[in-house]
Amino acid sequence: MPEARSVPRRPSVLIILDGFGLNPSKVNNAVIEAKTPNFDRYFSSYSHIALEASGAGVGLPVGQMGNSEVGHMTIGCGSVVKQDLVRIDEAIENKSFFKNPAFLGALERCKVTDRPMNLIGLLSDGGVHSHINHLLALIKLCSKHHVTPQVHLITDGRDAPPKSAMNYIPDIELALSEYGGVIGTVSGRYHTMDRDRRWARTELAWKMLVKGEGNQAKNVTLAIQDAYDSGETDEFIKPTTLPEYIPVEENDEFIFFNFRNDRSRQMTAALCHSEFNSFERGDFKPITVTCMTQYDP
Repeated sequence: MPEARSVPRRPSVLIILDGFGLNPSKVNNAVIEAKTPNFDRYFSSYSHIALEASGAGVGLPVGQMGNSEVGHMTIGCGSVVKQDLVRIDEAIENKSFFKNPAFLGALERCKVTDRPMNLIGLLSDGGVHSHINHLLALIKLCSKHHVTPQVHLITDGRDAPPKSAMNYIPDIELALSEYGGVIGTVSGRYHTMDRDRRWARTELAWKMLVKGEGNQAKNVTLAIQDAYDSGETDEFIKPTTLPEYIPVEENDEFIFFNFRNDRSRQMTAALCHSEFNSFERGDFKPITVTCMTQYDP
């Protein structure tokens, strides 16, 4: 019997280049314009294939841009995984969204205390952290259960154009006019969605949400326009309280409608963790935050 030979193991390396893509057009194409002798050699000497990094190829809606989290998940799984954006969209479409036990429990607690439901999340159709359609569905859900929603808008400016917040306001105001509710606060994601433990930013947004501190504006449109006039874009709008703001009280409820968890954790912890100590909260009693997806393991 011939002696078996072991094949020497060779390392395999997975390298991810952020921002590197394949596009046949030369217009605004830094990859084509750059000198890339190593890549030229790899492509001419070795087998290769292009992979889809957006849309259905990575479990997103057709035409939806990909992002780092989606791409890394797909690479790690080795197959297409239906992303949270798609699953939530489908739940709204098939009406199971409106029967979600976590939402219904939170709404029932609001009815017991006769308090508003606080809805917080990124005002965007970028589909990276959130989607405006999910907020609109939550406003409708509150109405079905006779609970007044107080909306806390986080303006985007990164996954959407830097001055696009105004585009979303009419849809929100129309929904609130039809179903009831108010916009209580507005702030840029720079403050409310920090993920790098820059707690001073989170604290400013927390004080706005809980105590009504920060800038004041007569309405959400003026709040955004005042920020633009001061040289701020959507991402950096300072925490601003609006006239219909309702201060947060003990036993109040929040629904955080971001489905991506990394930039929602800090604010969620500041609102609901009893042992939170990253900044001083005074006599604040932690409240319940219902999250659109699992934010912590």
